[in-house]
Amino acid sequence: MNHHLQLVDVFTDRAYYGNPLAVVVGADHATTEQMQRFANWMNLSETTFLLPPSAQGAANGAHYRVRIFTPSVELPFAGHPTLGTCRVWLDIGHSDDGGRDDGEVIIQECEVGLVPIRIGGDRLSFRAPPLVRSGPLPSPDVERLARRLGLDPSRVVDAAWVDNGPGWVGLLLSDADTVLAIDGASVDDGIGVVGSYLGVVGPYPTVRERVGVDSENPAFEIRAFFPSKGATIEDPVTGSLNASMAQWLIGTGRATPPYLVSQGTALGRSGRVFVTQEPDGEIWIGGHVARCVSGTVAL
Repeated sequence: MNHHLQLVDVFTDRAYYGNPLAVVVGADHATTEQMQRFANWMNLSETTFLLPPSAQGAANGAHYRVRIFTPSVELPFAGHPTLGTCRVWLDIGHSDDGGRDDGEVIIQECEVGLVPIRIGGDRLSFRAPPLVRSGPLPSPDVERLARRLGLDPSRVVDAAWVDNGPGWVGLLLSDADTVLAIDGASVDDGIGVVGSYLGVVGPYPTVRERVGVDSENPAFEIRAFFPSKGATIEDPVTGSLNASMAQWLIGTGRATPPYLVSQGTALGRSGRVFVTQEPDGEIWIGGHVARCVSGTVAL
């Protein structure tokens, strides 16, 4: 059976400069095995399947349901698949049913539950999920991770658990240049011994004076590494990591929202992640979604 397929690029307004996502529309009768096989074949960081909400989800206001797959496992939630799938849902006809206004919230149903996504001009934003683990990382673990990144441990300013599900650990380095100098191709494949996923962040100069969302002058550079099939790979632009890092950086007074993050620079991308905070303290992670490919796929 043929299904509509869209490939979009998330956290960028320039196609092919962000993090790609494959979205299959309407594969309601596909099995989990078929979905996983297709995601494995696509070999992107994530592939999603856009489905009608469940009866319970619809009763609670969900507009659609999504299943999210890496090449090897299904995920309960992920950031760039959330924004990319919502953009496709809007594009296939749901942006004209009465109009969609700035500030309107779309409700996505996924394995973690209901996730609100807010429309803001030509950007979409999701509400950062709460951390499931936080707190400082022990010094031996900091040293171990630093050396596996090829860094002298003295370059690490701070380190903490910033886990909102995948197992993120965050390292704050002295500056963005130090973050960019990490040789991703030589990162030791043992980073997963502490947590599952590792995020590294560093400020650009005069970060405290650069408050706002100037796309040419981000406040921080972030890189994301995680183990896969015996090796360590780098993710181009990572919504879940930016969500958890934002809670850490804002909570420790190192960042003042709204601010902009750059990610993917070391991979030749130009990902841009917009971080905002509501008066009630809720943090939202936003970005553009560029349309790239539209067609059909047989499952």
